[in-house]
Amino acid sequence: MTKLVQCIPNFSVGRDEVIIEGLADILRNSVGCTLLDYSADASHNRSVFTFVGSPEGAVNAAVALAKFAAEKIDMTAHSGEHPRMGATDVIPFVPVKNMTMDEAIEVAKTVAERIWNEVQVPIYLYEEAATADNRKNLATVRRGEFEGMAEKMQKKVWQPDFGDTAPHKTAGVTAVGARQPLIAFNVNLSTNNLDIANSIAKAVRGSSGGLKHVKGIGIYIEERDMAQVSMNLVNYEINPIYRVLELIRMEAARYGVAVIGTELIGLAPAKALISSAEHYLQIENFDFDKQVLENHLL
Repeated sequence: MTKLVQCIPNFSVGRDEVIIEGLADILRNSVGCTLLDYSADASHNRSVFTFVGSPEGAVNAAVALAKFAAEKIDMTAHSGEHPRMGATDVIPFVPVKNMTMDEAIEVAKTVAERIWNEVQVPIYLYEEAATADNRKNLATVRRGEFEGMAEKMQKKVWQPDFGDTAPHKTAGVTAVGARQPLIAFNVNLSTNNLDIANSIAKAVRGSSGGLKHVKGIGIYIEERDMAQVSMNLVNYEINPIYRVLELIRMEAARYGVAVIGTELIGLAPAKALISSAEHYLQIENFDFDKQVLENHLL
C-alpha cells in the first residue's frame, strides 16, 4: 500500500517573492511530492507551505527546503509579528494515508538528523516526536525566539536534540515534529489595539483557561492597521471553528469591538468547514457522509 505523509513547513519569509517562489519551485521539482498550497503574509513575515508525498520523497524535499532557507534567509535582519526562531521555523509531519503516527515520528527524526548533518542548523523535536514533556508544545520550544535562543540553549534542559548548543548564526534553530492535523485560523478585529487582541486570545486559548486544544496570540497587522487573534486549532472536533469564533465575538463585544473577517492559513479538513456551515445554517439531522456530494464522487 502506498504511504502518504503531509508536511506543512513554515519559513521566516513573507516579503521576498523571489525566496518564496524559490521554495515553491523546490517542491514543484521534488520527486515523490506534490505541492498543494502555499501562502505568505507580510506582517507576519512568514510563509506556510503544504505538500504531500511518500516518506522518502517528503524527507528529501524537507531537507532541500531547509538548505535553501538557510542560504537565503538571514534571521539577524528578520522582523515580523509572528513568533519565530529560525529561517525554517517549524516542519511538522502528519500521517494521512496508510501511515501510523509512529512512522511519521520516524520521518521527523530522519529529517531532523539530516538537517543538522547537512545544514548545521540545530533541531528540537516537538509534539508527538518530542523527547521530553517540556518540548511537546511548540510555543514553549520557541519561547525567547531567535534573539534569545543562544542563551536558552546553554541550559541543560534546552540542549537541542540534534546539533550544537548554539543556533546557526543566520538560520537560527528549527523545530521538527509529528502531529495530528490542525487548523491555522485567524480572526481580524475592528480595532488596532493589540492589548485587546491579547486579552481576547488569553480568554480563548486553553493554556490560560479558555478552550482546550486552542492556541492563540494577539498580533498587530501593520498594513491594515488592525489587531488580530492568530490561532492554531489543534482538535477541531472537540472545539470546532464556529465555537472558537463565537467565543471571540463574545469576548470582543466586551470592548466594543467586532469581528470584521477571518483567515484560513493553508489547508483544512472539509469536515471542519462543513461543521461550521451545519452550525450556522442550523441544518437538522445532517449526515456528513451521505449529504456532501464530493464524498460520493471521491
